[in-house]
Formats: sequence, C-alpha cells, structure tokens
Amino acid sequence: MELARIETTSGLFGAERRPATPLPKAKLDEQTRSAEAVVRELTLPWGSLIRALERSASRDVVLLQLQPDAQQRVLKLTAEAKNREAMFDYVRRLIASGAVAEAHIVNHQVQRDDPQRPIQFALQATLKAMP
Repeated sequence: MELARIETTSGLFGAERRPATPLPKAKLDEQTRSAEAVVRELTLPWGSLIRALERSASRDVVLLQLQPDAQQRVLKLTAEAKNREAMFDYVRRLIASGAVAEAHIVNHQVQRDDPQRPIQFALQATLKAMP
C-alpha cells in the first residue's frame, strides 16, 4: 500500500515534469491590476451602502440606476423624484445615513412628457473610507 502511494506521487516530482515557464512582466502586471480591481470591488461597504439606500428611500423617489466606482470610491445614482423637495430630501437622507461622506446633485431635468412632471436627477456621492 505504501509502495503504491510512493509510486503514484513520485510522478509528481520526477524528471519528466517540465519546469513552469515564467509569465512575461507585462502579463503579470496586467493580472495584478485585475486582481487589485476585484479586491477593491469586494471591499466596498456593500451592506452599509444598501442599508443607506433603503433608509433614504421614500414613496416620492424611485432609484433608477446605481453605479459604484470602487477605484474612486464614488457612487453615482440616477433617480426620479415626484418634485423638487422630494429630490432634496432624498439627498439629505442619504447624507444622514452615514454611508457617504458627501453627496451632490450633478444634474436634473423635469420630465415634461409625463403629466405629473417628475424630476429625473443624477447624484454623485463619495463613499466613506473604511475604518
């Protein structure tokens, strides 16, 4: 039994095994950058970010799009608010949630096609640094 195990594993260390070829520096650098980007994405405070968005929600604001940028630690949102005050209240609630360091409206536009005239707006928030 022991002899069979040794014979089986000896092939792993034998002379017929070819040495690994090293990766070119450019390829290694590319793989390193890719791995670092994945780590940045995974280390975003997703739980607190989702809770902050849920706490900021109201019946008067609908979140349309969410774009986190892990590299710059920025969150870009597109939303639609029933009116101007609902839009500003949403920004205030998002800041008060504690998940973002700051937030500001990048642009906004009244949807004139809709009889209720909602306001579609884009917001950019800086994520707080992790402790």
